[in-house]
Amino acid sequence: MNYKILIIVLLLALLPACSQSAVPVDTPLPPNYISTVVALTGQSAFATASALAPSPTETPTPTETPVPTTPLPSPTPTFEPGFTEFAQIRFISPGPMSSLVSPINLQVLLISGESQLVRIDLLGEDGRILQRSLERVTRDPGGGVYRSIELDFEIRAVSEKGYIRISSKDDRKRIQMLNTMPVLLYSIGENQITPIGNMMYERVMYEGLEEGDEVFGGVLNLKGRFWPFNDQPVFLELITPDGKVVASRMLDFKGIDTEPFETTLPYKITEPTLVRLSIHQDSPDLPSDPELKQYIYVHTMELMLYP
Repeated sequence: MNYKILIIVLLLALLPACSQSAVPVDTPLPPNYISTVVALTGQSAFATASALAPSPTETPTPTETPVPTTPLPSPTPTFEPGFTEFAQIRFISPGPMSSLVSPINLQVLLISGESQLVRIDLLGEDGRILQRSLERVTRDPGGGVYRSIELDFEIRAVSEKGYIRISSKDDRKRIQMLNTMPVLLYSIGENQITPIGNMMYERVMYEGLEEGDEVFGGVLNLKGRFWPFNDQPVFLELITPDGKVVASRMLDFKGIDTEPFETTLPYKITEPTLVRLSIHQDSPDLPSDPELKQYIYVHTMELMLYP
């Protein structure tokens, strides 16, 4: 019994000591300790981020490809100086030897003849008419009148060569202008449009001669340059209002590059006569049309002839 009491007394004596050892005693921190820890922690964080970040790399400057010094091939020959007069029938699109499927979107600038009617023919390889239309165009001797025209066609072969021929007449039913664009026609596929190139200009250039000039003495002296369509002869004519040819001359060029020419057209008249100086070339690939014959190109200007 006494042992039990003794044990209880001993346990009660030990309890305060255990309580005191279980409670931690706060140790006072040295001055500026907290600010120092924050600073060190921040420096460590920035150092770690810098070490983990990838090294900066410079973005390479794109290298420009130099323009080739060798001239690119063009769909038409380069004109000699002086060919600066825009064609009275000026094709905008398509350009020469474009590959076309139906329908063709034809875009042109037209200076109509005095008749104010423009005829548009789409011709096949053998000269057959695939489509023909007449457009009434107000005569504008300035920049011309814009037209966008759809040309439908059907061909039996997969492809064939074709021509878009546009012409206009004056008030005396003489051909005033005619121009032709050679193209490739396809029954299926996609259009491949070539640029118009130098075909925007007239194919003839006269030196010292303009529309409406007066000519005396029975001889018209001509000098200039011409760009042939093909190797066929080129003809110069003086045509009276009633369609009579009072002077004619054939020019023979060596190829299809621009060449100079110099010639004379002697004429005989009894009174002052307003005529058309016409230069034209034919194509054997075209049919002999009652009105347009086999013309592939015609350029005219009015001149006043005196005996």
